[in-house]
Formats: sequence, structure tokens, C-alpha cells
Amino acid sequence: MPQNIKFTNTSGYKDLLKPVPAYTMVPDWYKQTDSYVGGEKKPNGDGNTLATIKRCMPVFDAITAGYLILLPADVWVSIKDEQQIFEWSSFNLISFHPIQQAPLHPAKNEHPYAKFNNHWAIKTPKGYSIEIVQPMHREAVFTILSGVVDTDKYSAPINFPMVINDPKFEGMIAKGTPIAQVIPFKRESWQMEIGDDSDRSDQQNVISELNTRFFDRYKNMFRTIKEYK
Repeated sequence: MPQNIKFTNTSGYKDLLKPVPAYTMVPDWYKQTDSYVGGEKKPNGDGNTLATIKRCMPVFDAITAGYLILLPADVWVSIKDEQQIFEWSSFNLISFHPIQQAPLHPAKNEHPYAKFNNHWAIKTPKGYSIEIVQPMHREAVFTILSGVVDTDKYSAPINFPMVINDPKFEGMIAKGTPIAQVIPFKRESWQMEIGDDSDRSDQQNVISELNTRFFDRYKNMFRTIKEYK
């Protein structure tokens, strides 16, 4: 039985762009990449194949994990007096954190931290949280600061602090741009341990099993399909 994640529009604007399952917005660069170098699905002469990143299921599962929050209106970025200026014509789209709030964060630049104001409240079932990350394997002029929120208990809108990657960037962040990837997960307690010889033997058995096939080995032999609807 699938779990439910609920997105509630808090803007008062009924046509606000809705969040979407990430699998519905696979980026063009991925769709346009050939599955095999040279377009030929065949061994390369040394027992391997020249599969491209398109055949890498961990990358595909990252691209299609969870849900995307979309920018509801255009944002224009310009430079004035050596500071980045943000302009928008509707909604309360951007606010700011003083750089002093996170002066040592590796994503900082010389400007205050801008923040995408999110107009969707998120609710998950008891025991489930969300991880909020930069939309994975997608081109963007910005990077949001990742976070984890216990949305089974906290259901107010969550905003997304971010930095513009190039402090000299000027131009449009267009309406409909994915600004955050929301991945629900079940909270559990974990304890780390170090594997022994039996675990090393299991790992070698996996490699031996992989080597019995040429194509889509991980996908067909080990991968579990993830569903986000």
C-alpha cells in the first residue's frame, strides 16, 4: 500500500504551479544521451560494454526520486553596486538571510543568502520525514542548501535558502524551473558496523553474478523499482 504525501497550496492563487513527481520531468540532456557509445549495443572486445550514463540506474533513480517544487513565476537576477538584485512581478518569491547566519558554509558567496519562498505546505504520514535537495542531475544557475524536515509533525511551508553559483550571473530564472527535490523517507534508527570476511565473500559473489551478463546487469538483477506518483 503506497504512503501519501500531501502538498497544500498556501498562496491563495488557485493556478499556482503544482509540485510534480520527478519522473515526469526527466531533463533533456538525459533523454538525448545515447544508451551506448556510438549507439551500438554490443560488447567492446574486452568483455565489457560501452554503456553511457543513461544506463546507470543509480543516476536514473536519483533524477526520478520524489517530487519537484517548481518556481511559480519568473525571477530576474541583475548586478547593481556589486550586489545581486532579484526582481519578480508576482507572489512573495524571494527573501534573504544575512550572510552572517552561515558565514562558513561552503556554498556562501559575498552576497546575502537568497531564499526561494515556497507556497506549498507538505504533510507526510506519521514516522516519515522529507529530505530537500538541489534537483539532482539538472542544470541550474543556483544551488539550494539541503535540509531534512519532519513533515509528519511540521506542516507549515518550508523555504529554500540558496546561492547563485556565479556571483556575477545576470539573467532569468524562468517560471517552471525545478527549485527543490523533495524525497520522503521513513525515520529509523541506524547503527554502523564494519563488515567481516563473510561480507567480503558476499560482495565477491555479487561481482561474479554481475559478470554473467553483458547488459543492464544491476537493473535486471538487483535494482528495486521506486514509485512516486
